[in-house]
Amino acid sequence: MSLYGMMRTGVSGMNAQANRLSTVADNIANSGTTGYKRSGTEFSSLIIPTTAGSYTSGGVTTTVRHAISQQGDLKYTTSGSDLAINGEGFFVVQNAGGSPFLTRAGSFVPDGEGRLVNAAGFYLMGYSFANGTPSAVANGFGGLEPIRISQVELTATPSTTGTFVSNLPSNATAPAPANLPSLNAPTAESNGKSSLVVYDNLGGEVVLDVYFTKTGANTWEVAVYNQADAAPTTSFPYSSGPLSTQSLSFDATTGKLTGASANNIVIPVPGGGSFDLDLTQTTQLGLDFTVLSAKANGNAPSAVAGVEISSDGTVYAQYENGSYLALYRIPVATVQSPDQLKTLPGNVFSESADSGGIEIGFANEGGRGEMIAGALENSNVDIAEELTNMIESQRSYTANSKVFQTGADLMDVLVNLKR
Repeated sequence: MSLYGMMRTGVSGMNAQANRLSTVADNIANSGTTGYKRSGTEFSSLIIPTTAGSYTSGGVTTTVRHAISQQGDLKYTTSGSDLAINGEGFFVVQNAGGSPFLTRAGSFVPDGEGRLVNAAGFYLMGYSFANGTPSAVANGFGGLEPIRISQVELTATPSTTGTFVSNLPSNATAPAPANLPSLNAPTAESNGKSSLVVYDNLGGEVVLDVYFTKTGANTWEVAVYNQADAAPTTSFPYSSGPLSTQSLSFDATTGKLTGASANNIVIPVPGGGSFDLDLTQTTQLGLDFTVLSAKANGNAPSAVAGVEISSDGTVYAQYENGSYLALYRIPVATVQSPDQLKTLPGNVFSESADSGGIEIGFANEGGRGEMIAGALENSNVDIAEELTNMIESQRSYTANSKVFQTGADLMDVLVNLKR
């Protein structure tokens, strides 16, 4: 047996236990850090080939692993911008330099520019609804931008789509052709009238008068006017013609629109754009004219009063007038081996050679977890376990130091043999 080898083995053991104590210290220090993933030290033996009658001691080496895939407990808060993922996946964030990272630390708050930033200074990324409903870029970070919500900006959204659900009386009598509303005749007649509020480009209210008039067996005419053009004491005649007209055809057996019939009407809103009114659920049954539902998107000028985030990651701005507008959708990133991700300062992770590529999707899809607003993920550190590991490492460190000390004493004896 080599005394030098014995001493080196003792040093190796002390170094290994020092590494373990370092991870224990890190874990205990971050036991209250949101989204922190505990570190653990794994030991592997180093064996040196030996010959008959002689044993050469090797030592021990350590590998630090991170329990990134192990979820911590969820803690609920009173802040709607606090986020947690219940299940697999990570938030995508970026630093001030624009470099993307992954994290489970969802303690986000708006900064001075309205961007959602967590305690480590990383900005939450999302896909904007500015160009329509977003879709995820599966294999990269393209299309992502910092989520920015202004609390003071006034926003007006013009109306573009709506739905109108009504029943038209099957026993209605068609008026004389010369009195159809589409002709804007002074004595125009209709079998049903309702009004709908929509918004122009500047958020101004525009009231649309919607007329339904029977034109024949199972056929109807829809005519839409701007109420502002109506005569002072009566609707007809309007100062200008209808904004839009449409013909509807119904099945005499079911009372529903036929397959060949139009099922919508496109209306040019004065001061706004095209407004597509869905009439798909309109019926012709033996009942008086009845409006069951009338809806239109858009809103008048209003400031953002708050933010709500749904379980699928959609970020809604809640305006003072009670309306909601989808602004962003927060993606959820996954990798094949989360525990092999590279751990970086600020409680963030990046792709490594062993983790597999980053794949991006949305919450509740493809095995990804649910997004929970008003909650944070606690550290997955177990203090009792860490204290136990600390005591074990302390005892092992002391024992290894005894091995080194014994080897040093024997070396002194060997050196002094010639005296």
